[in-house]
Amino acid sequence: MTDKLTNQSDAEKLPSLKRLTAIVYLCQVLAFAFAGLPLLIGVAINFIKRAEVQGTWLESHFDWQIITVWIALAGFALAGLTFEFGVGFFILIATLILMVYRIVIGWTALNADRAVKE
Repeated sequence: MTDKLTNQSDAEKLPSLKRLTAIVYLCQVLAFAFAGLPLLIGVAINFIKRAEVQGTWLESHFDWQIITVWIALAGFALAGLTFEFGVGFFILIATLILMVYRIVIGWTALNADRAVKE
């Protein structure tokens, strides 16, 4: 992946964008404690700032975070629809485990200053 941040002023934005990416991961973690609202706030940040990270290694994190939210929403919806049949609980647990996995993988890659490998 080529780095779009070529001039000095763009290079200075990278630490700020990295902090913003970390904030989105934090929002995903906070979703476990505060229902889904932080999850939606985080993905809104992803969509609003997506153009600014395009072409950088942080772009993979934004894509990873957005996919994590889609997986979570689909998993929660499916769990809710199937709870009555006794399957929903297992789908919910699997969704939560997958969310934790994706947050840990993304956070680890972010702290190593590298892109997320899908």
